[in-house]
Amino acid sequence: MVFVRRVPLLMTKRLSIDGAKIQEIAAEFPTPFYLYDEAGIRNTVRELLAAFSWCEGFREYFAVKATPNPHLLDILKEEGCGADCSSLNELVLSEAVGVTGDWIMFTSNNTPANDYAKAMQLGALINLDDITQIQYMLENVGLPEVLSFRYNPGPLREGNAIIGNPEEAKYGFTREQLFEGYAMLKANGVERFGLHTMVASNELNADFFVETARMLFEITVEIFQKLDINIDFVNLGGGIGIPYKPGEQAVDLKHVGQAIHQLYKEIIEPAGLHPMKVLMENGRMITGPHGFLVTKAIHHKDIYRNYIGVDACMANLMRPGMYGAYHHISVVGKEDEPADQVYDVVGSLCENNDKFAINRNLPRIDEGDILVIHDAGAHGHSMGFQYNGKLRSAELLLREDGTVQEIRRAETAEDYFSTLDYPGLVARPTLS
Repeated sequence: MVFVRRVPLLMTKRLSIDGAKIQEIAAEFPTPFYLYDEAGIRNTVRELLAAFSWCEGFREYFAVKATPNPHLLDILKEEGCGADCSSLNELVLSEAVGVTGDWIMFTSNNTPANDYAKAMQLGALINLDDITQIQYMLENVGLPEVLSFRYNPGPLREGNAIIGNPEEAKYGFTREQLFEGYAMLKANGVERFGLHTMVASNELNADFFVETARMLFEITVEIFQKLDINIDFVNLGGGIGIPYKPGEQAVDLKHVGQAIHQLYKEIIEPAGLHPMKVLMENGRMITGPHGFLVTKAIHHKDIYRNYIGVDACMANLMRPGMYGAYHHISVVGKEDEPADQVYDVVGSLCENNDKFAINRNLPRIDEGDILVIHDAGAHGHSMGFQYNGKLRSAELLLREDGTVQEIRRAETAEDYFSTLDYPGLVARPTLS
């Protein structure tokens, strides 16, 4: 009997940017760096807006925390997006690119008064996380004419691994608190009202978002019937996932839009609540698939496992180490070679979870090879840190015309030491 050794093929997940172009960019800019695809970002926004074109006043508030770079916010503003902010600095970023007023949705938790004051100065839509924040705002900054509440359905809905089960999450009002809170707002002169939820993140089941809409639409009708309060807008939150793994399918946005439209006609219109705005606040779905962490293989180590050491580390992309999240890896120039090697792809942090891939089938990797880590365009660079004295990498934008723009320079040692009040580390240009 003849035994044939089966060599696994690299599972199909093709780069949306030509490998030769990536090699060209890596020859000009030192690795590691983030690379964003402008055309891909614009096309995704257009697809989402088209799916909800039936709803007058629909708006996507891009989750700034996902990729807080003003150059990207500029692109999203051009495409008709607002900004979903959760902190003072995210508000400042939005203001800098000209996104103000009700184009900002401000949703935070455990919120300081200064953050509320800035949101009110900008005229943002404020979405409260907790019923106690009503009194807190009254005492510190006053109440605006429009306010929204974040609803946490607790055991009535299931969450997922990233956000957790709703009843264990620190976010939002209970169902009973919603009714108490709206009555308090009405008594204190608030004139317009919103309702919001966010119960899952990176969800690929399209019907999950449809059922979220059903839940909020039904509560909206009940609030109207019990409190005579007409909800001006319902924010379905974000959480639309992306297919990180080969074989996974992206959420069918057209299906989601059509199904929510049908619910709107069945629930909202008969209750006399039309027109009501429907909003969303996606981040990951918009930029995630269109951002890549480009890194270089610098070491190869064989002990109990085979390791490929790259010049990026968990400080550049923490999702795999933090969540055990899967990010596909392409070896540029070897995309079609057999995946007949098994590697852990690792960085240089003094932490054993500093791994981009574990026991991953990949083609043979040689020192100097360029590796591209897929789907890093959201919650990638923004979650970077400086443990072990590591420095955050540059961000580059591949423009639609094929040119490359550096939209954030790489940090230097001067940046790292600049906040230390220590004479020997002040203004030392030789560190770079």
